[in-house]
Amino acid sequence: MMRGLLYASSMVTALLLAGLAQAQVPLANDMTGKEGLEIGTSTSEIAITSDFRGADLTIFGSVTNSDALLLAIGQYDVVVALEGPRDDTTVRRKDRLFGIWVNRTSMTFESMPTSYSLASTRVLSQIAKPQTLTELGIGVDHLALTPTGYLSNAANLKDFREAFRRLKQTGGLYQGEDAGVRFVSPSLFKATLRLPANIPDGVHVVHAYLFKTGDFIAEQKLPLRVIKTGLEDSISRAAHESPLTYGLFAVLLALITGWVASLMFRRD
Repeated sequence: MMRGLLYASSMVTALLLAGLAQAQVPLANDMTGKEGLEIGTSTSEIAITSDFRGADLTIFGSVTNSDALLLAIGQYDVVVALEGPRDDTTVRRKDRLFGIWVNRTSMTFESMPTSYSLASTRVLSQIAKPQTLTELGIGVDHLALTPTGYLSNAANLKDFREAFRRLKQTGGLYQGEDAGVRFVSPSLFKATLRLPANIPDGVHVVHAYLFKTGDFIAEQKLPLRVIKTGLEDSISRAAHESPLTYGLFAVLLALITGWVASLMFRRD
């Protein structure tokens, strides 16, 4: 009887071990699969105060399951981008009307990043084909500028797209650096992105893209919160939550300031 119990127990143990071995097969395949990315950031939140002048964001990461030989000869490339909150953006064109410059035409692009910063190991044109960059939306020139509404003239679309990029870059909200990512060890890399002083608040997204010999391999994302604090936050919330009260207060403050200034500089 005891021998039978021991035999049955051995059979159950063997079946459990076999089941565990089969369950671990997919995990072993994932660990030895194609290359991947692991990333992290120097901070998960940036506070905007009244004296905010911009900041540097450091992104660090590693290439997993990489080929040591390809790494040694520089066949892996990493592109890092920080996208601001997405929103519809309108571009307006001014024309002269009776000697006065007025807004005559406009075009709205849907769901565009309010800010965009990029860094890469090399020039983007050397990393991947333009078609690949456009499909992934990597780089200022490859972001999908999709207009809303009816288009009467295709030529106008090109002009408005160029104007959108020019305005964003001139304002410092769209920027890029071709050598902002560097490998600090065979598989570890580091990138630094400069955040402008006028960066919008909200949830931003850090994107990291991995390429091997021009082919897209993997992507990782991380959220980054940009928040206003102190007086900046109070003014922003008042303007959005009570626009009428905020507007009346602003007008009253301007009137009082003008009246005080006239008393101070009045000549007797």
